[in-house]
Amino acid sequence: MLDIIKYYWRWLATVFSFIIFGVGGVLLPIIALPILYCVPATALIREERAHAVIHHTFRFYIAMMRRLGVLSYDIEGESKLKNAQLILANHPSLIDVVFLIALVPNANCVVKGRLAKNVFTRGSIRTAGYIINDNNEHVIEMAADAFLKGHALIVFPEGTRSTPEEKLTLKRGAANIAIRAKAEITTVLIECKPATLTKSDPWYKIPKTKAHFKIQVKDKIDVRTYLAEGPPSVAARKLTADLTDYFNTELILND
Repeated sequence: MLDIIKYYWRWLATVFSFIIFGVGGVLLPIIALPILYCVPATALIREERAHAVIHHTFRFYIAMMRRLGVLSYDIEGESKLKNAQLILANHPSLIDVVFLIALVPNANCVVKGRLAKNVFTRGSIRTAGYIINDNNEHVIEMAADAFLKGHALIVFPEGTRSTPEEKLTLKRGAANIAIRAKAEITTVLIECKPATLTKSDPWYKIPKTKAHFKIQVKDKIDVRTYLAEGPPSVAARKLTADLTDYFNTELILND
């Protein structure tokens, strides 16, 4: 009986969390944008302030979900995210990006074009100047510009959420950014047990037990050795293969 009560409590808390996310996604730019544009500042400072607002909002959001009993989490190596440039993570759940932005105060992101049109996410994306994934060359140029500004760039190199129990298949976009922008890579391993909010799960379908997220920030990967591999396209192909092996090996070891 107690398990049934806990299940329905988590379901109601999950619904509440999604409502808060949706309402927040609409109201945040309405409230934050006028304030950001009323205070005198350069475009760069305004963008950094928008990153800070979203960072603290997401920290509050994941703390709220934990307090409500929707999920629990452990984070290892958070200090390694300080001064990170290109942050690459696997993507088991819909809310991985919420966790990562909550951990990185100066986070920029590469986001899908359709999210820039979504009523719940477009305001925050435009306010923060996140990079729209509409053209590879454009993304690389914008990424290099973000690094020059001192931003950390979050990318999910699979390009979509992972499929549970299947090996990761990485696309070459993240490696192209690293090679062409000469950016240091920080990898993050995300595990979620039991799986929830996967690509095939509707948001209202919750697991029988509370989901636990384990987030591990690993040591940096220096891409300079890859730059000597030959043309950027060859180096990016080699880096993509190595990153694919790396993520699959590490995630199996942690299983």
